Amino acid sequence: MKCFLILIAAIGVYACQREIHFEGHQRHLSVRGTENATFPPVLDPNEQILIDSFDNSTISTWSYYFTHGRTVAGENKTMAEWTADQWEESGFKTRLDEYYVYLNYPVSHSLQLKYANGSSYEPTLEEEVLDEDDTTSYPNRVPSFHGYSFSGNASAEYVYVGRGQQVDFNRLKALGVSLEGKIALAKYGGPFRGLKVKNAQEHGMIGVVIFSDPGDDKNVTEAKGVLAYPNGPARSPTSIQRGSVQFLSLYPGDPTTPGYPSKEDSPRMEKANCPKIPSLPISWIEAQPLLQALDGFGVAGKTVNRTSWVGAIPNVSYSTGPAPGVTLSLDNVMEDKITPIWNVIGIINGTHEDEVVIVGNHRDAWMVGGAADPHSGSAIVVELAKAFGKLVKTGWKPRRTIVIASWDAEEYGLVGSTEWVEEYLPWLKDAAVSYLNIDVGISGTIPDFAASPDLHGITTSTGKKIIWPLGAPNRTLYDAWAQQAGEIAVLGSGSDYTAFLHRGIGSIDLGTTRAANDPVYHYHSNFDSYHWMSTFCDPGFLMHKAMGQYLTLYLYHIANDASLPLEPANYGPEMQAYFLDLKKTIASSNGTLDLTELSDSITTFENSAKDFNTHRELAISSSNSHLLTGLNHKARDFSRGFTSQGGLPGREFYQNLIFAPGLDTGYAPVTFPGITEAVLAGNFTLAKEFVGKTAKAILAAAKILKPDLSEIVVGGIENY
Repeated sequence: MKCFLILIAAIGVYACQREIHFEGHQRHLSVRGTENATFPPVLDPNEQILIDSFDNSTISTWSYYFTHGRTVAGENKTMAEWTADQWEESGFKTRLDEYYVYLNYPVSHSLQLKYANGSSYEPTLEEEVLDEDDTTSYPNRVPSFHGYSFSGNASAEYVYVGRGQQVDFNRLKALGVSLEGKIALAKYGGPFRGLKVKNAQEHGMIGVVIFSDPGDDKNVTEAKGVLAYPNGPARSPTSIQRGSVQFLSLYPGDPTTPGYPSKEDSPRMEKANCPKIPSLPISWIEAQPLLQALDGFGVAGKTVNRTSWVGAIPNVSYSTGPAPGVTLSLDNVMEDKITPIWNVIGIINGTHEDEVVIVGNHRDAWMVGGAADPHSGSAIVVELAKAFGKLVKTGWKPRRTIVIASWDAEEYGLVGSTEWVEEYLPWLKDAAVSYLNIDVGISGTIPDFAASPDLHGITTSTGKKIIWPLGAPNRTLYDAWAQQAGEIAVLGSGSDYTAFLHRGIGSIDLGTTRAANDPVYHYHSNFDSYHWMSTFCDPGFLMHKAMGQYLTLYLYHIANDASLPLEPANYGPEMQAYFLDLKKTIASSNGTLDLTELSDSITTFENSAKDFNTHRELAISSSNSHLLTGLNHKARDFSRGFTSQGGLPGREFYQNLIFAPGLDTGYAPVTFPGITEAVLAGNFTLAKEFVGKTAKAILAAAKILKPDLSEIVVGGIENY
C-alpha cells in the first residue's frame, strides 16, 4: 500500500539539520521543585563543581582535533581509541563495541547536461578549496556523494520535482508532467533526502540529482547583500550537502540485518531500505544551468503552486520541464563493503545497577570537518566526561549508572546506535531510565529541544541554571529558549535517539538552531569546518560551554536525584493535544472514525499519572525509600507500554504508537502515527485497527504507572 502523506501538523526538529517549528498548543507543564528565579543561578556544591569544570578553550581544542581528521563511518578507529582514552583519563571504564555492517563508499561520479543544440555542460560536483579554511584542501577530503546510493548510470530527459514529497509528485502528475523514465532534479528541504529518491523511484524515474537552495537561508543570502563564506556568513555557492539516501522511514540501522545486531558472522538479508536508482548531490551554483535549461518548458514554477517549489537561485523560474532534447547523463560508482565500525562506550557504575541513564553523540561525519555535525557534540561530551571525573574525585558516586557513547555510522542511517540497542535490548528494557542525545550541539544561537513528554519538566528547569553567553545580560539558557523558541518539539527520527525511543525509552535531542540572521550552517558540507565554527558560528566556543554545562547538569540530576526527575503526567496534556490534531485530520479527510476507545485510554492514563504523583509526593514527604524506589521504577518503565503493540504497518521497527517519523518525511514526526497515516491514506479499516492498538498501548503504559494501593503498607512497601 502506498501512503500519500500530507503532513498537516509539521511539528518537531529535523535531526542533524535543526529547524525551529512552533506548536499551536498551550499545555500545562508539570515541574517539581526546580524553580530558580535568582541570577546568577544558585547551585549546590556538586552542581558548582560540574559547572566550573567547563573550559571553552579546552572545548575548542577537542573540536580542533575532531574536525581535522577524516571521520567517514568505519574509517577512523584511531579517533575512536583517542575518544576512549580521554574518557578513561576522566574516570570512566571504556571499551569499543565493534559491529560488522554494510556501508558503501564513493569510487567515481559524473554528471553531464546535454542541450538540444549538441552543446554540453559538466558540473565539477566539487566544493571550492579555500585558503582561509585549511581542511577544504586536505588531500584526503571526501568527495560529494550519497551514502547507500545505488551504483549505476542513467541518461534521460529530466524533470524538476520541487522538494520531492509524494504531494509534489502527485501535483506533477495532476498537471500532466511525464515522470516515467526521466531523471528527477530535486531541492533539499522537507522530507529526508532518501525519501526523495524513494518517491522518484516509485514513480518510475531512473535517477535523482539533489541541490541546496539559498531560498532556505532566511535573511543571510548574497541576494540580500550578505557576503558569502569565507568572506561573510552567507552560504558558499559551491557548498554541497552530502548524506544518506537510506529509506529511513522504513527502518534504520544496517540494511542487511533488520532487527538483530550485525556481527561478523551474522546472516545477511536483502537491502530493503536502499535505493535501486543512482543519485548525486550538487551545489546550487552548479544546479543553476540545469534549472535554467528547463525555463519555459513544462509548467512554470509559480503555476505549480506548491510549498517551497520556487527557490532563490538567480535567473531561474523553477519550471518543471522536461525540455525537448535536453538530457542529463548521471554516473555513480560506489564500493560496497561489510566493514567494522566502532562504538565507544564509557561507564561509571551507580549504586542502583537496575537504573541506567545513557548519553550519546555520534563521531562519524561526511567530511574532514563536521564542526557542527557531529563534533560540536563530540567536543561537549569529552568535556562532560572531564567534569564528571572531577566530581568522582571528590568521592561522589552516582545513584544510577551513567553510560556515555560515541556512536559510529550514524550518518548512514543511525547504524551504530541501532545495532547497539538491538544487541543490548533485554538489559535496556530492564534498566534504561532515559537516553540523552546531543548531535548538532551548536549550529546557531537558539537553544532547541525535542523530547518525550516525561522529560519536558527537567528540560526547562535545567535551563534556568545555565548562564547564556549571548544577547541581553543576566539571561539564562531558559530565557534565551523561551524568548526565541518556547516549545519542546516532538521527536521524529534522524539521530541516535530513534532506536531508544521506539523501544520505549524516554529520550531528548538537544542542541541549538539558526535564527533568521545567524550565519548559514553548511550542513554536511566541507564548510562545516573548524574555521567556520570559530570565525562565524561560535567564536570563543562560549555556546559550546553553555550547552555542555546544560547537558552535564541534566545528566547529573537524572543520575543522582533520589526521586527520578521524570514527569509521566506530562504525557496527558500532550496526548490530548495530539488527539485534537487527529480529530482535525479526520475532519479534513471526508471520513468518519470512532475515537472513543482512544479518548477513554488517555483519560485512564491521566488518572494513573495523578495517582502516581500523589504516591510519589507521599513517598518523598514520609522519606519512604522503599516506596520511592518502586515509583522510580514505574517512571522508568511506563513508556515501554507505548511500544507494546508491535510496529507500524509495513515498518515494524517503529513501535512507538504515540509519535514516529512520518512515512513521507523521514525526519519530522507524526503523532498517533498508526491512525493518522491510515486516515491520510484513506484506509479507515486500518485506522480503526490502530485506534484499538494505540488505545491498548496507552492502557499498558497506564497500568505500569498506576500504584497498587494493596502493596503500600505503613512504613514500607510490599511486592515492588
